Amino acid sequence: MQLSAHLNHTNQYLQRRTAVLSQSFRDLLTILARAPSVVGAEHSFFRVLQRALEERGADVKWYEGVLVAQGRRPHSLMLSAHIDRHGLICTGPNEFQYAAFVSGGRSDLLGNSVSEELMQLIVDRMGDEKVFAYEPWSGMYRGRGSIRQTYVCPHRNNLIFELEGLEHVVAGTPVAFQDDLRITDDSVTGQMDNVLTAAILVYLFELGFEGTAFFTAQEEAGRSWRYLLEWFRRFGGSTNQLVVVDTSPFPDVPTAREHTLTLRHSDANAEFNEELTQQLADTCERMGITYQFKDSYIKAQNAALEAQGESPKSLGSTEMGRIISASGGLVDGTTLQIPTTGYHTMDESASVVACEAFIDVLCDLAGIQPEE
Repeated sequence: MQLSAHLNHTNQYLQRRTAVLSQSFRDLLTILARAPSVVGAEHSFFRVLQRALEERGADVKWYEGVLVAQGRRPHSLMLSAHIDRHGLICTGPNEFQYAAFVSGGRSDLLGNSVSEELMQLIVDRMGDEKVFAYEPWSGMYRGRGSIRQTYVCPHRNNLIFELEGLEHVVAGTPVAFQDDLRITDDSVTGQMDNVLTAAILVYLFELGFEGTAFFTAQEEAGRSWRYLLEWFRRFGGSTNQLVVVDTSPFPDVPTAREHTLTLRHSDANAEFNEELTQQLADTCERMGITYQFKDSYIKAQNAALEAQGESPKSLGSTEMGRIISASGGLVDGTTLQIPTTGYHTMDESASVVACEAFIDVLCDLAGIQPEE
């Protein structure tokens, strides 16, 4: 579908809406985006999140690595969003490393992993970013600075950051990127992954959501599924169908906006629940919302790459695929994502239309009326 056709389609969708992204949601997203949540140091963000959820009537319980918010019908629908964002961690005097690598135990990269590919991208795109340090439990401010230099240490084969203004910070202190959230009539831009869909789950409680929402830590380090699976092993019932929500990266705006929402049949780890995936697709079609399957998109790209003699790309590894693969049938489900550009930067951007459609689909699944 061409971008112009997509815009016509979404214009028809918006004609049924009297408002796009309510002021209440914008205010909530602004509050959450300002609260730091660096990978491995999410405790202070969990406290902010807990207050926002309890103010909206949710029953909130805090477990290791996961905050669980429930309404009056907790098994009616289960949704999950990770809440960690990329940032740095102090590892020595005026020495900082990428928090996801440290938290995930990937302090010695060998040059042949997805982490290595990400490392090379970060070297090029993190220059002169504004940052601030904070206490991981309380969120107390510990000073601000900026990135002076980023390089790969030849001795440790890992990504090292040198900062200006945070020379006093001690080892173990998390350092977050300075929030620069921008909301226009067209897009939402900032460090979106994954405060955007986490904020939407909080907002659902404001609209009357009665199911269960999970907010997981350390997804960017590949650990969040473990915390989620532990909860299901404690408390899960016979039917543990889960919808994991997130952003989904695309290379440019025309590609990201070719369709409004992103679904998946599978990732590199597992096949997703076919019935629940089809239910999401049917809901989108009934509501006039365009969608595409990310795994099909990647497979089409890979076919073209292989025809040119180039190496194919991975289908990607998601929280949903990891927990399906590891749970032995205990947990099943699918994913719903918002297409974005500028992945893992301070300028990751999502269409307002996509955000609104995302809220509408989740409201439809939950049986609640979205705010007009």
